[in-house]
Amino acid sequence: MAKKFLIVIVQLIVALVTIPAVALATLSFENRNNDGPSIIFPGGALLSGELYTGPEPDWRFTDEVNTVHLQLDDPLSSRLTWIEESAGKIYITSDYMGTWLGRLWKHWAVQAYEGDGLAVVRINGIRYERKLIRVFYSPVLEGVIAKKIEKYRSRITREAIESGETWVFELAPRGGFQS
Repeated sequence: MAKKFLIVIVQLIVALVTIPAVALATLSFENRNNDGPSIIFPGGALLSGELYTGPEPDWRFTDEVNTVHLQLDDPLSSRLTWIEESAGKIYITSDYMGTWLGRLWKHWAVQAYEGDGLAVVRINGIRYERKLIRVFYSPVLEGVIAKKIEKYRSRITREAIESGETWVFELAPRGGFQS
């Protein structure tokens, strides 16, 4: 009797683990070609929205934008991320990069850094072609840190950036390097 009860318990545990895992994997697979990410899952290419072609905008409007869609060109995938404006330029950060789990979870940052960094950011329905350039040590970091703390109540520090725990990327125009 105890053996049958144990078998039923094990089957129940397997079902309780397997069903959500299969559901999450299916949802992730289904979302991979969507026009942008969902709240939880990465998406595909950012196709909708006007492609901006004018001069560099006044990026201060992003102070009112909580999240943006960021698409890497290689590999082609998109995700939601925070955005910070400082001194007329825009930045994104990737936390938890000092651990193998963080680098796995935030593998887009590794791909951007090790690849060509070409990306598209969609903000309020407008797409901007950009190039992600990692910022290591720079006076601009103080402004990015201050903005992230103010906007998102982050605990980011310069030490976290310099130690590699947090990566900072400028979203520079594709035509040139601006940092």
